Amino acid sequence: MAKDLLEKGAILQRDQETYAIAPHLPGGIVSAEQLGKIADVAKKYGAATLKVTSSQRVAIVGLKEDDIDKAWEDLGIKPGAAIGLCVRSIKICPGTTFCKRGQQDAVSLGLKLDEKYHGMPLPSKFKMAVSGCMNSCSEPAIKDIGIMGTPKGYTVMVGGNAAIKPRLADVIADELSEDDVLALVDKIISFTKTNGSKHRLSRVIDEMGIDKFKEEIGL
Repeated sequence: MAKDLLEKGAILQRDQETYAIAPHLPGGIVSAEQLGKIADVAKKYGAATLKVTSSQRVAIVGLKEDDIDKAWEDLGIKPGAAIGLCVRSIKICPGTTFCKRGQQDAVSLGLKLDEKYHGMPLPSKFKMAVSGCMNSCSEPAIKDIGIMGTPKGYTVMVGGNAAIKPRLADVIADELSEDDVLALVDKIISFTKTNGSKHRLSRVIDEMGIDKFKEEIGL
């Protein structure tokens, strides 16, 4: 039976014959040249469609298995971490770089997190998001780590989940600088590695309690 090809970043589609691939576009920020290349590859290999995903990627849907390696070679872009037990693409809002409502530089912080953690193997699937203001366009409250900009700095929340049992994240720190956030995220990732649970952080926190979790990461 056909299945996802994790090593090729290819997801089996409903027809059980074709695959989707999603080039990594950090923060969903993409150049006209990159978009053109994605479109060219889709045309060249007869893709069924292009799909803009909720994780700020552009998926090329409906590729034949024999064309996957050639498509990646033509793209010249590394795969987005769309499947597998790892840190998925960090979702980023426009922040102060582009948005008139931005209060913090979500793009700068988000790209630093993406560069360090995207695709990092972990015992469970792990999602992060950074928003530049309290409108929370990148949905930080439903991510394993959510970071939200405010006029006084960043608020960090943990344990969000939008899956079968939705859970809003718990706020664990606020009024943080960018450097403070980076240090705290590193502690949370280290805890996740050491804890070794195959469950999402939401369930881990529910089982151990938020106070115990904060103690484990030094808060």
